[in-house]
Amino acid sequence: MIIYYSRDFKKQWRSLSEEIRDIAIEKEKIFKENSMHPSLRLHPLKGKLKGMWSISINMQYRIIFQLEGENVVFVSIGKHDIYRNL
Repeated sequence: MIIYYSRDFKKQWRSLSEEIRDIAIEKEKIFKENSMHPSLRLHPLKGKLKGMWSISINMQYRIIFQLEGENVVFVSIGKHDIYRNL
């Protein structure tokens, strides 16, 4: 699996605290090793975001992604309200 990062994701990444970025890096490692690991709280999104997925960085922050064949595109990262901006 190769993970790609959208332009929006990269922009949002730069605005995160170092603490959240460090946790997100660890979650990405877990995701690459075992995408079904319970700590990720992986789930498909519904409604207008159908086709996208979410993993939890912590109780407030999420990574939204979509699958493109064998690859993954990280679309957005931020607090739970990022769902509204997609």
